[in-house]
Amino acid sequence: MALNMLMIHPLVLAKLEVGQHLYWQLGGLKLHGQVFLTSWFVIGALLLVSFLATRNIQRVPSGLQNFMEYALEFIRDLAKNQIGEKEYRPWVPFVGTLFLFIFVSNWSGALIPWKLIHLPSGELAAPTNDINTTVALALLTSLAYFYAGFSNRGLGYFAKYIEPTPILLPINILEDFTKPLSLSFRLFGNILADELVVAVLVLLVPLFVPLPVMVLGLFTSAIQALIFATLAAAYIGEAIEGHGGEEHG
Repeated sequence: MALNMLMIHPLVLAKLEVGQHLYWQLGGLKLHGQVFLTSWFVIGALLLVSFLATRNIQRVPSGLQNFMEYALEFIRDLAKNQIGEKEYRPWVPFVGTLFLFIFVSNWSGALIPWKLIHLPSGELAAPTNDINTTVALALLTSLAYFYAGFSNRGLGYFAKYIEPTPILLPINILEDFTKPLSLSFRLFGNILADELVVAVLVLLVPLFVPLPVMVLGLFTSAIQALIFATLAAAYIGEAIEGHGGEEHG
């Protein structure tokens, strides 16, 4: 059942609807149209910024090029710390793509008045506000660390399931199912909860309270992107090294 609330965005008065979607029928598939629309926007924004930052590369960077180089250095350090100095380089693009896509998606939900665009059903929101997006990102992460472990250790990778004792085989297998579940529901739950909290506060105290809460939402959205990318890199590092570890973040 849809939950309808009045929400005042900094630029617009709109409804917040949970549980309603714009569907596209493609053969036997039913696609969430609103998720594709906002995801394409995020991807387009990232491609545009990348193009503008690299179209005239200078030896002494400034402006957008300087910002992008700083972002690349940040992502490179993140991957190096979690995966290891010897193995991290091939995984920088994957970890960086995860971080940037989630970061821009989260912020787009907080900064862009998507609700100005009216749809036949449902409404536009951050791509990470939909469980399908977060599950897809989590499954990609699972495939990545399986590939990392198998490509680096061969069939020996599967020995981890019976280490340190074969008795732990069911638990070690279950861990591979809980990792994507944890990643997807953490991200989805935090982004959806943030939008619902802002909507409720706007409804109750529409003038002053929502603004600092929305600023806090921007901070937590950035933290969620960092946590997801850090955990993804940590899982890849564990698969390469061949031993388990405690979940960080």
